[in-house]
Amino acid sequence: MHTLPDQLYSAAQTREIDRTIIEDHHISGSELMSRAASAALDILIKTWPQTKHITVVCGAGNNGGDGYDLAHQAINQGFHVELIELGNPEKMSAEAANARQGFLSTGQQPQRFNGRIADTDIIVDAIFGTGLDRQVSGDYAKAIEAINAKTKSHVLSIDIASGLSADSGKIMGVAVKADVTVSFLGLNRGLFTGDGPTISGCIYFSDLDAPDSVYEAVPTTTRLAQFQHYQPLLIPRSRSAHKGNFGHLLVVGGNQGMSGAARICAEAGARTGAGLISIATHPEHANWLNIDRPELMVKAIVSADDLIASLEKASVISFGPGLGQNAWAETVFNTLIDTDKPMVIDADALNLLSQRPINKPNWILTPHPGEAARLLGISSSDIETDRFKAVKQIQQKYGGIVVLKGAGTLICDGKTTLVSTAGNPGMASGGMGDALTGIIGGLLAQKLSLFDAASLAVILHGMAADRAAKENGERGLLALDLLPHLRHLLNLK
Repeated sequence: MHTLPDQLYSAAQTREIDRTIIEDHHISGSELMSRAASAALDILIKTWPQTKHITVVCGAGNNGGDGYDLAHQAINQGFHVELIELGNPEKMSAEAANARQGFLSTGQQPQRFNGRIADTDIIVDAIFGTGLDRQVSGDYAKAIEAINAKTKSHVLSIDIASGLSADSGKIMGVAVKADVTVSFLGLNRGLFTGDGPTISGCIYFSDLDAPDSVYEAVPTTTRLAQFQHYQPLLIPRSRSAHKGNFGHLLVVGGNQGMSGAARICAEAGARTGAGLISIATHPEHANWLNIDRPELMVKAIVSADDLIASLEKASVISFGPGLGQNAWAETVFNTLIDTDKPMVIDADALNLLSQRPINKPNWILTPHPGEAARLLGISSSDIETDRFKAVKQIQQKYGGIVVLKGAGTLICDGKTTLVSTAGNPGMASGGMGDALTGIIGGLLAQKLSLFDAASLAVILHGMAADRAAKENGERGLLALDLLPHLRHLLNLK
């Protein structure tokens, strides 16, 4: 992915942008279509300069119109072009029909899809645009499957990979797996979460020279989470600073057999820069949990009174890693849940919260899809069907800030939703969520706001994982492998 604008839009919003350009700024739909085709062809040539043979697969909508126009321009530039069309050309919009006529003016004829696609250098996917709201079926599904079967051909999708929901990032039955996606006018939020990151490939964007006032007229509350936006929060420390300036993070968790989760969380908080770190944990392992990391202070929690004493010293709490759901865990949960101190809630603390829902403004909830499903009393598949809807529902029900983890992690405060593109599949290993909980807690201890701490932590967590994966690969990546890279990122000038 290359440098992209921050703003993300729903399909309805991008349609409104398109309408505003045409009606208020008197730029015709055909002109926008020509600009889009030109931008996409330019990226195709720059990405694959040895290209000779292009196959364009067009649907009957305006996305297909972009494809017809691209084919027309490619022929004029000397490429060998084949065009396969789906749907009924008689039902095209005026703009798409005009683009199709431009293609016919070259003397070439489109082919009807016959179940297969011949060998080619590049396949241009112009089947569906951003308005898809139903499951893909029939010849459309067969054409997408045929595109995906051409493993030796590169694929460029116009606007969005056909079959991907622009709003939710959910595959609507079947979707094109693109190497490159070229998006126009407004980046759709579905490109960056759910299935979007898996099938969109490298994402490029062109505003097609749209007037700036168009974007002022269509505001959005969804943005990409960008490191450069939050890095200024990591201000240099005063030469007279002491540990009391950077907060006391209390990590609460680590039931029998799960001490590692609390330890990972605590060490991540320490490497994030919290001044003091304490762990309140099960007495079974309290005596040795910090044996090779003596900077961590450990307290055995036998009763609620033990935990209350630790709470009084803490400024911030990271609660849940390795907590479990037995009687000990419930005692800890019932003692902590009413505190007014800022908290990060994760893992089994979320599962216990789902059984006793309350709404508080001073916490950050960090569910993965399974935990999110329990918080809302629905299924994990329901969460993944529309992650944006789910994260807002959790925030409305429980308050505070919600971090919905996964590919394209979402951070929501009820008004604004950020989408993080950092991270990789190597993070699918035990302890990664515990590390994130510690990083958030460490930033909260250093007096960042709830939303800023959650947002910056998610970005740092993913970036550190990307750097660790680049160094030694994704497979076998462990949570503590992130910490050297995390520390480096926190100290970048």
